[in-house]
Amino acid sequence: MNRQKEIMEKVVHGIFLVLGLLTVASVLLITVYLVVSGIPAIREIGLVNFLLGKTWASTASTPSYGILPFILTSIYGTAGAIALGVPIGFLAAVYLSKMASKRVKDVMGHAVSLLAGTPSVVYGLVGMMVLVPGIRKIFDVPDGASLLAAIVVLAVMILPSIIKVSMTALDAVPKEYEDASLALGATPVETYFRVSVPAAKSGIATAVVLGVGRAIGEAMAVMMVSGNAPNMPSLFQSVRFLTTAVASEMSYSSGLQQQALFSIALVLFLFIMLINACLNFFFKGRKEA
Repeated sequence: MNRQKEIMEKVVHGIFLVLGLLTVASVLLITVYLVVSGIPAIREIGLVNFLLGKTWASTASTPSYGILPFILTSIYGTAGAIALGVPIGFLAAVYLSKMASKRVKDVMGHAVSLLAGTPSVVYGLVGMMVLVPGIRKIFDVPDGASLLAAIVVLAVMILPSIIKVSMTALDAVPKEYEDASLALGATPVETYFRVSVPAAKSGIATAVVLGVGRAIGEAMAVMMVSGNAPNMPSLFQSVRFLTTAVASEMSYSSGLQQQALFSIALVLFLFIMLINACLNFFFKGRKEA
């Protein structure tokens, strides 16, 4: 009997090892493919002209391949979505986990799960039909498809991930921590924010990282509400993100244009890796401190 258990444990261990190696190998293959496919265009265009060029005209008679507008738009759009979505998602998670009644928590939990499973194209469609006309009417601008619309849509899209993961982390905090804080005279609100939240900061940090990843990598919804024009970023102007730049032109690209799109994908890949590394370093440093 013990012999069979040992064999089963070794088999399961081997399966997990193979799956882990496959995951690592897949990431390495993607990295190598992007580097091999993206470097030729950067060499031909020039690194400075490619990264700092302000004009993208890939189909013009004299093509120009500057992606600075895409980089700045992705940075501003992601930062705006995080600044708008993280506080709302965090406070909603604290309320649902610690303050809401069981009925409200169950209903809102199902609603958040439903939002998490909603396809991105649905968010884009709703934004295009409701948000874009609303921005055009409220702010009296020629076209509501803009960076502001993309920020709002991205902020809404990252809310389910932030709320669900943060709620899970807060629910896992031992009740004894809160009971001890209350016994020492702290109010419930003080206990939630000074005891429960610090105890769950690792899970909350994970929620923020997931939100950042979702905001950076989104393409379809952003394409539908941002106007998808290669302009320098402005709050009420049509813009194009790194993701939408690749998605909008890859289907008909060829030659240097296609290679330049792979170079954009490589920049986006490195951009995501850099942000994740910075966030992990920041949260790890805070945890050690």
